[in-house]
Amino acid sequence: MTAMVIVSLPAPAHAASKEMIELQTQVQQLLDMVQRLQTTLDTRFAVLQHLAEQTADNANQMSATVNALQQKIAAQSDASGGKLDAVSGQMQSLNDSVDELKSRIAKLDKTIQDMQAQLQNVQNPPAPQVAVPGGTGAASAPQTPPLKETFQAGVRDYNAAKYEVASGEFQDVIHYYPMDDLAGTAQFYLGEIAYRDQKYSDAVKNYNAVLEGFPGSTKAPAAQLRKGLALLQLNRKTEAITELKLLVKRHPQTPEAAQAKSKLSALGVHSTAH
Repeated sequence: MTAMVIVSLPAPAHAASKEMIELQTQVQQLLDMVQRLQTTLDTRFAVLQHLAEQTADNANQMSATVNALQQKIAAQSDASGGKLDAVSGQMQSLNDSVDELKSRIAKLDKTIQDMQAQLQNVQNPPAPQVAVPGGTGAASAPQTPPLKETFQAGVRDYNAAKYEVASGEFQDVIHYYPMDDLAGTAQFYLGEIAYRDQKYSDAVKNYNAVLEGFPGSTKAPAAQLRKGLALLQLNRKTEAITELKLLVKRHPQTPEAAQAKSKLSALGVHSTAH
């Protein structure tokens, strides 16, 4: 008989080794991509932050200029007479433009924060959502609209005469951020929208909300002036005169007080701030 010898050969490891090398290569490529993304975002952050600082400086300079102009107008109020109404209206528009510029700065800051959050999510993925027992999906809390972006959108829509849309945005600011100063300004804009729609009773209510809930607001003098004018539209002359006199007494050095004096003079009423 011929003896048969069976030789056992080791299993080839070449294929497994090749797959491991390819996997390592792919991992390294992903790490390089993340590193490049981080470098790119860091560069963009620096540029955006620089732009935000420059814009903030410009806004502060503009605010200082507006304040100086307001003081100058107040000092010349007695000599200006009937021309003051038009100048004060221009000042109000300029103030609104400054408010919108500051809102844009806030939006730029928010963009930077969002980019930073995106990078953080790439490096540290968020935890999975928790499913609701007996439900069909994961639980999610209702989103609160961002304060400054919502307010800025309201101002933009107001200036574009999109009053219905602007009202919703200002109401969101008041609902979600009732203690913030911007809520008082949003309330004032709601009064302005009602006034422009000739809903003078609603305008008075909104102006009252500013005066009672936000007496220290920068819009308080304007709210009291506009309340007086709305009362005149409602033929409530006695109440209107009272409001205009209070404005002159409370905020004697403001353009709104000068307008109130002019209006009182037109009504045959003399008013002197004490």
